[in-house]
Amino acid sequence: MNSLIKLELTRALRNRKFLFFSVIYPSVLFLIIAGNADSTTEVTGTDLTLPTYMMVSMASFGALTAVLMGNSERIAKERESGWVRQLRLTPLPGRGYVLAKTASAAVVSLPSIVVVFAVAAALKDVRLDAWQWLALTGAIWAGSLVFAALGVAIGYLASGDAVRPITMITYFGLSMLGGLWMPTTTFPSWLQDIAEWLPTHAYAALGQAIEQSRAPHAQDVALLAVFFLLFTGGAAWLYRKDTLKA
Repeated sequence: MNSLIKLELTRALRNRKFLFFSVIYPSVLFLIIAGNADSTTEVTGTDLTLPTYMMVSMASFGALTAVLMGNSERIAKERESGWVRQLRLTPLPGRGYVLAKTASAAVVSLPSIVVVFAVAAALKDVRLDAWQWLALTGAIWAGSLVFAALGVAIGYLASGDAVRPITMITYFGLSMLGGLWMPTTTFPSWLQDIAEWLPTHAYAALGQAIEQSRAPHAQDVALLAVFFLLFTGGAAWLYRKDTLKA
């Protein structure tokens, strides 16, 4: 399995388009959204400045891009090309393929988080304690596994032709409605009620809690745990179904 993880990492790092959208694009969006805000402009309903608030949102968005977009399209295309069927003839267990995909995506998601943090600190003067930077990195990185599991599930659900539109609708829907592109406090009240139950909203809320030096809300932690179980369970079921079909 280690060899497969190394192969997946090499392929991902050679894909310049993927690296741009997962590593550079979130930082560019951060500068566009927070570019004109000063260090005193606060997001309504929080004690956070706009740059500090959007730093977590864009770091979460970058990690989401890396694990969701990376997993779903690759798995669907490899199923269609017969690569997954060939791997089943090797000693590699089925779960090893899924774990290799998840692990490689998680590794690639780390630079997207770090780059957003570096840009926010250098260009927008975001200042946090050392423990907060470390906790933010760990929380956002670990939370991305929820969406890595979703990417695996979509990859086994969709065909090579259908995977991109399904992934894009899911990706943009979760990003926008979950408040990664703009604070949910700017949404109408009915849309805020919907956003509170989305995994992306809970995901960003973990980082915002760390920035505010408080414990995350139990609802956000529970919501992410439930979605992780749903996505991993769905991925496992779809994998078994695909194996029987082959």
